[in-house]
Amino acid sequence: MNPPLTVYLIVQGIIHYKAHHQRHFHPTKWYHPLLSSTVCAAILSVAWQGITGCYPSKAFKAVFWLGPILTGAVALLHLLIGTSVNFTIGVATLIFSLTMSLYGCWVNSRLVYAIRVLILSSSPPPTKPTFLILLSILLGTLYSGFMVIGIGSALASRTKLNSVYISIILLSLAWTMLVIRNTMLASMSRVKYMFVAYMVDLKTSLALCDTLKHLMGSICIGSFLVPILGIMWGSARCIDLLQEGPNELCCSCAKCYTCCASTLVMYGNRWGFVHVGLHNKSFVQASKYAWDMFKKNGLESVIDSDLTSSFCFISAVTVGAISSLVSGIWALVVHKSYATELSLYAFIIGYLISRIAMAWQQACIAAYYVAYAENPENMEFDSTIPDRIQRLQRLQACI
Repeated sequence: MNPPLTVYLIVQGIIHYKAHHQRHFHPTKWYHPLLSSTVCAAILSVAWQGITGCYPSKAFKAVFWLGPILTGAVALLHLLIGTSVNFTIGVATLIFSLTMSLYGCWVNSRLVYAIRVLILSSSPPPTKPTFLILLSILLGTLYSGFMVIGIGSALASRTKLNSVYISIILLSLAWTMLVIRNTMLASMSRVKYMFVAYMVDLKTSLALCDTLKHLMGSICIGSFLVPILGIMWGSARCIDLLQEGPNELCCSCAKCYTCCASTLVMYGNRWGFVHVGLHNKSFVQASKYAWDMFKKNGLESVIDSDLTSSFCFISAVTVGAISSLVSGIWALVVHKSYATELSLYAFIIGYLISRIAMAWQQACIAAYYVAYAENPENMEFDSTIPDRIQRLQRLQACI
């Protein structure tokens, strides 16, 4: 968190704005689109939570075509702005949109299983902690608004370190939002695990209080490690798919990178947050324990093909894209020179708020898999996971 820097920039921005008659910065034209898109992201995140809870199958399928379409619309927006920078952003966004479309086609055969697991893990009691989800979304929205004011104040003061200040604020925003999300993830996965494994209905408020009192160090470390190691693991999986080729040196390097990424992810993965919340373990220790349980019970291939993280990621991209369109189109109409930066800031904020909202789904899936890995004979589990393991083993044998 970096509130002192933000407060300092706000004070400097007010002083500088009042002291200079030549107004290079227009607060209403800058703040209104961005703050409105921030509120829009919060409303969309709440609405998507409701849709996913009531219609999980339809939501799961819809997001894989909504994401590419709306991301393509963002690409079109940047191309319409017309500068060389926007052209580059637009082309990159369009490529990303096409990649998501191809990914949606590629994983289409895995949707039935992913939807089944989501329904199984989230439908039994305890009921969804709606108040806690709304509270976390509100907290993330308010903090994002505070950081937005800091960014605007940095632009208003026109200091030489503007870029540095804004970069620090954005990094602080991203990390803080991840900490909020992972705090919810650890608390809610503990509640879900206790019910699935032991039929104990633990109060969510009690789990949250314990997390805030004793576990914030591990959660902060996990919030730093998981994105980095997750990107490495994801890129390694992509490289592994493309490593077949005539160049033995490239193939060898790809295998080495894949091996390193697979090893590192053992010490920092989102499944570790379950045991952080349950047993007050350090994040690295909890991650390694969870991964060892997956390996012991043959769940590695199931976890590797899990679509929950993709569903949550593309859901967040969808909300971020809508926020970007709201802010970017508004700025394009009232003050074109602000359109680029406002659309980018809005996308980042919308994405991060939605990630907080989707913590419930990830907590349910994480607790379900970890509970199964620790006791596959538990009568609470049906044949869904064993059938999936056998299917993947047959496919691997055919290859």
